Amino acid sequence: MAALKVSFGRHLRALRASKGVTQEQLADAVDLTVESISNIERGKFGPKFDNLEKIAAALQVSVKELFDFEEDAELSR
Repeated sequence: MAALKVSFGRHLRALRASKGVTQEQLADAVDLTVESISNIERGKFGPKFDNLEKIAAALQVSVKELFDFEEDAELSR
């Protein structure tokens, strides 16, 4: 399960950066702390279901896109 959290976190960080959104801005948009966003991006914790929808809306992506890790794997090749 840890691998899923790490993959999700890496992908979230990449999506956030590609949108030009800081951790602080994302935290404000989804009503979480910067520490919570950081912990999610580092794979320490996974987001709650309610927060998935908020994160997707803040980044203007679908919830499904938050879990599209294959794209990251292809980009790193």
